[in-house]
Amino acid sequence: MKLACQEGMVPGASLAEKIARLEDWGYEGIEIWGSNLRERVPEIKEALKGRKVKFGSICAGYRGCLLDPKADERNQAMSDIKELLTLGGQFGVVGLIVVPIFGGPRLPDARPLFDARGFERKLFLAQLKELAETADKAKCAILVEPLNRYETHWVNRLEQAVDLVRRIDSDYVRIMADFFHMAIEEANLAASIKKAGKYLAHVHLADSNRVLPGLGHTDFKSGFAALKEIGFKGYMALECGVPGDATVLLPQTAKHLRQYV
Repeated sequence: MKLACQEGMVPGASLAEKIARLEDWGYEGIEIWGSNLRERVPEIKEALKGRKVKFGSICAGYRGCLLDPKADERNQAMSDIKELLTLGGQFGVVGLIVVPIFGGPRLPDARPLFDARGFERKLFLAQLKELAETADKAKCAILVEPLNRYETHWVNRLEQAVDLVRRIDSDYVRIMADFFHMAIEEANLAASIKKAGKYLAHVHLADSNRVLPGLGHTDFKSGFAALKEIGFKGYMALECGVPGDATVLLPQTAKHLRQYV
């Protein structure tokens, strides 16, 4: 398992400076937001030269919404996701984080054919099947992320995401687990991780209060033990608030988490 951190959490005047700091603090990866990624390719390549820290994952950054009733919104999301997967493949990242939808349902209730969630499910599976072709070619995974009930109405738990991705015949359609969302939605963190098994390809780290691990009451010890048990060897990226001086707290967090890795 490899510790990583989102770019926006790290102080520094440039990406190169941020990566250098992460390396000094004991991190092995950086997660970068997907918007404007194409324009940043030269910057990212230059910043990574000679560094042990790798570009591990892309956090969303695509426009549109996959489950919007308007075709142009859906098409925009599909197009951007395909481009980001291709770019991710060039860097060898694990994958691109994809959230099916934020907030409530946008598609209509089409009963007796299916209700709104049934409509979403049918559409999203068709989209995943199409996107998998690009993911397979790029060798960059689609990482479906479950969110808590206050941020999305659909796909809240790991098992729900697994139920979707296992229907797509691709090693590059997988799920990710976020400890903050899991602390709200999962009855047992370790059991949920074990059940997800091989479908789990990426992790976000945040404590129960959505700040740095160790500053809330989430049981990271059992969660990390479960990750070890399923043979997880990927990146675990911090995605949370930093309630203080990041130059002090980020090194402390890496040290704190190392006891469980």
